[in-house]
Amino acid sequence: MSLTLDIVDNSLSPPDPEAPYLRVEDRNGVVHELAAVEGWRLMEILRDYGIGMDNTCGGALACAECHVVLDAESAARVPPPHEEELEKLDELPMLYDNSRLSCQIIWSDEMSGLTLKLPQET
Repeated sequence: MSLTLDIVDNSLSPPDPEAPYLRVEDRNGVVHELAAVEGWRLMEILRDYGIGMDNTCGGALACAECHVVLDAESAARVPPPHEEELEKLDELPMLYDNSRLSCQIIWSDEMSGLTLKLPQET
């Protein structure tokens, strides 16, 4: 028995230019504009588009594999991290000024244009 997978290019811009979107730079430096769904965690959006990220704990704040770095403007547009997230971020070998765990940021359409990068090391 063989299994055939269809490869879908999910890195295309959202079909509707007015639709809310998330801009992501992956670990290879490729920038993706992803359509985003209100109420989803950033981790879920990245996972569903196949943007290379592990999330072993599934968003339970038990790992830091969903580490992302927001640009300065984007960091100011999301709620600040809570104490538990900061403690988990402190466990990372490489921490940046605007490091966040994508499982802790819930998307809202007002965040459209949010820009983040996947760091090389998590």
